[in-house]
Amino acid sequence: MQPVAADLLRDLAAVLRSEGLRWYVFGAQAVVVHGFVRQTADVDVTVEVASERIGALLAALQSAGFKLRIEEGVDQFVARTRVLPLVHVKTRLPLDLVLAGPGPEQGFLDRAEEVEAGGTRFPVISAEDLVVVKILAGRSKDLDDVRGIVLRQFDTLDLKAVRERLRELEMLLDQADLLP
Repeated sequence: MQPVAADLLRDLAAVLRSEGLRWYVFGAQAVVVHGFVRQTADVDVTVEVASERIGALLAALQSAGFKLRIEEGVDQFVARTRVLPLVHVKTRLPLDLVLAGPGPEQGFLDRAEEVEAGGTRFPVISAEDLVVVKILAGRSKDLDDVRGIVLRQFDTLDLKAVRERLRELEMLLDQADLLP
């Protein structure tokens, strides 16, 4: 993990823990934690927060050195995307704070694993769930990430669990192209 990402996560973890929120790192930083090194220019985090607490969370984040990347239409943007687009002022690293919804993200939160990097402990999405999320995203770089994780964790990755979660998503989304 890049040192600037560790600095961001240290400040973020302090806020989210003080607010008593469940969360996890996903995206490219999680790919790095799970053993496949690649460059990234941001940090992606999912947080479970009640809608009436979003304003208080944003105020706490701003007090801790985070700033919104958009200035107008914030409420509409968050309502449409369920993402708080922030930047960590100290490191200038973007942070996409995704607001967890019902369904699969609840399972991801339950299965998140505590890891340590750069002197900070934080939850990261499990390798199995990360593979599922990356397959769902389906971009070429996401599928490259899947290949890298599978190759590096072949002996420990629970492929049966990955297949089961993909089957569940296919049923939920009424599609049949994830498992293949």
